[in-house]
Amino acid sequence: MDLASLLNKANVALGQPSVFIFLAVGIILTLKTKFVQIRGFRRFLSFFSKGLSRKKEKDAATINPLHAMFTAMGTALGMGSIIAPSIAIIMGGPGALFWMIAFMFFGGVIRFTEVTFALHTRKTTEDGNLISGPVQYLKSVSRWVASWYGYVMIILFAVWSGLQSNTLAAIMARENVPNWYVGLALAIIVMVVLHGGAKRVGFVASKLVPIMCFSYIAFSLLIVFKDVSALRNALYLIFSSIFSPVAAIGGFAGSTVLNAMRSGIFKSVYSTEAGLGTASIPHSMADIKRPSDQGLIAMYSMSVEAFLSFISGLLVIVTGAWLTTEGFTSTLVYDVFKMNSGVLGKFVLIVSITLFITTTIIGNSFNGAQSFGSFTKHRFVSLYKIFTALLIFFGSMMEISLIWYLVDFIIVFVAVPNVISLVILAFRKPDVLKVKG
Repeated sequence: MDLASLLNKANVALGQPSVFIFLAVGIILTLKTKFVQIRGFRRFLSFFSKGLSRKKEKDAATINPLHAMFTAMGTALGMGSIIAPSIAIIMGGPGALFWMIAFMFFGGVIRFTEVTFALHTRKTTEDGNLISGPVQYLKSVSRWVASWYGYVMIILFAVWSGLQSNTLAAIMARENVPNWYVGLALAIIVMVVLHGGAKRVGFVASKLVPIMCFSYIAFSLLIVFKDVSALRNALYLIFSSIFSPVAAIGGFAGSTVLNAMRSGIFKSVYSTEAGLGTASIPHSMADIKRPSDQGLIAMYSMSVEAFLSFISGLLVIVTGAWLTTEGFTSTLVYDVFKMNSGVLGKFVLIVSITLFITTTIIGNSFNGAQSFGSFTKHRFVSLYKIFTALLIFFGSMMEISLIWYLVDFIIVFVAVPNVISLVILAFRKPDVLKVKG
C-alpha cells in the first residue's frame, strides 16, 4: 500500500468523528450567540449606511477593515471555492456538495467567533508589530494548545503552498507550460508582495478579488444555464444524493453516507478556513473599534465563498465531468471550461484561476508569516518567507493526490483543538461576542 492510500484510510478513520465535532461546535456557538448568523445581519447592513466605527488611535501595523476582508477572501476564493468542490464531488459524490454548502451556515458562526477573539486578544509589540491570530487567542485557553497549534499550522501552511502551486502548475501544463516555470514565477511574486507587508497584501488582494470573481462567475453561469434541463437534473441529483453513497472514485471511501458528509464538510472547512482559525489572521489586522463588527464582516463575506463553491460544484455536475474522470484530478473545472466555453472561456478561466491561486498563495504565505511571527515574537520571519518560497517552487512538481490527502490529515490536528477552544472561550467570555443592536 502506497503512502497516498494509507493517508486516505487514516482520513476516513479520523475524519468521520471530526465531522461530528465540527457540527457540534457550530450548533453550540449558534445557540450561544443566539443565531448571530441571522440576528447580526441588521448590524452588518448598518456598516453600509453609517460606516464602520474605526479606532481613534490608529496603529501603523493595522489595515483598513475591508482590506482585511479582501485579504482573507483572497486566500479562500481560489483553491477553496473553485477546486475543492470538484474534489469533494469526486470523492463523496454530488451529495458532498450539499454538505459543503450547508456546513457554511455553522462555519459562519465559527469564523465570527475566531475573528472576534483574535481582535480581542491582539497585542502590539514595542517595535510596532501586531501579535494576533489563533495562537494569541488560544493562549487564553492553554499555552500548550497554542504551542501545538503553532507548530502544526506552520506545517499546514507549508503544505498549502505546495498544493496551490501544484494545482496551478497542473492546469498550466495543459497549455504546455513547464511546471517549474509556474513554481518559480509564484515564488518570486510571493517574495515581492510579502516584502511590502500587510498593507501591500491588502492592496493587491482588494484590487484582484473583484476582477477575478466577476470574470469567473460570468462564464460559469453561462455554462450552468446553457442547458436548463441538465441544471434541473443536477439539482435533483445533489439533493437525492445527500444520503446516498455515490462517488466517482474512492473505493471503500465512497461507499458510505458518512463519507459524503466528511468530503463535503472537510472541503467546506478548507474552502472557508472556518475552524482552522487562519481567516482570523488578516482580519485581526483591521483598524476597527468593536471586535464583533469585524467578526460580522468575516462571517457574511462567506456568502461569496458559498456562492462560488456552489457554482463550481454545479459546473462539474451539470456537464457530467465528474463521471468522466479516471482518477484523482485537480483540473476538472479547467476541463469543463475548455469543453464548454470555447477559446475565450478557456482563456478567461486560465486568467481568473491564475489570479485566484496567486492571491491564495499570497494570502496564505502572509498568514504563515504572521503565525510564525506570533510564535517566535517576529524573529526569523525572513527565513520563513524564504522557506515558503522554496516550498512553492518545489511544490509545483509534487504529486497532487498525496498533497490533498495530507492536507485533510493535518486539518484534523489543527481544527479540532481550535474549535473546542473556541467553545471554551465563548463560555468564559460571552460578552466579547455580543453584537451591538
